[in-house]
Amino acid sequence: MSSSKLISCLFILSSTAILVQTVISTNPLSHICSKSENFTANSYYAQNLKNLLGNLYLKTPQTGFSTCSIGQNHDQTNGLSLCRGDISSNNCKSCVLDASEELGKRCPYDKEAIIWYDNCLLKYSDKDFLGKIDNMNKFYMWNVRVVKNPKYFNAKTKELLGNLAENAYKMSNLYATGEMEIEENKKLYGLVQCTRDLSNEDCKKCLNGIINELPSCCDGKEGGRVISGSCNFIYEIYPFINTP
Repeated sequence: MSSSKLISCLFILSSTAILVQTVISTNPLSHICSKSENFTANSYYAQNLKNLLGNLYLKTPQTGFSTCSIGQNHDQTNGLSLCRGDISSNNCKSCVLDASEELGKRCPYDKEAIIWYDNCLLKYSDKDFLGKIDNMNKFYMWNVRVVKNPKYFNAKTKELLGNLAENAYKMSNLYATGEMEIEENKKLYGLVQCTRDLSNEDCKKCLNGIINELPSCCDGKEGGRVISGSCNFIYEIYPFINTP
């Protein structure tokens, strides 16, 4: 069986500030290694995974998003990489490379793994997950500071993120940012994003799902995120979007 048959390769985003802890951009935010299935170093799967990661590294910076599937049957590996929409192609490329190398260290023989950085996401599996909402791989981050009027702030945060979700799912890159004045001389800033393997409707469904987790994630917090394998949001009370 050929270990290098390319089945399909197609050709977008994440941020933080003062959250649970200070985050250094070069360090992963989180990662998950699936222990259900393993591979050996000299297997067809290992070679297919190596080729897949190389393909994602080359293709992702062009548009900020790429998917790829290589191999056949039980040796097939499927991958996806996503960069934040407000970062440069050079930073995107560096992040995907870091993610690939770090997963090699943290999940060396796991057939399924995912890692999140501030600037990118990388995921691979022997299962065909492309085009499906990933609700299993998820984590929260939040600002340690609490607002004075949580009920009002929570409502405005949900309103902003809901509006951004409505914008994002209609866009080709499934990404939107925006701001909202919450009181005099004070604004709330937000970002939402989906991986482009999702349909527009599934992007909307994914974003609405994580926005509904606001009370569990970030009740009354000045900033926070819910980050999954298919979509994410960020909000803060200061501008955090990178500008050209």
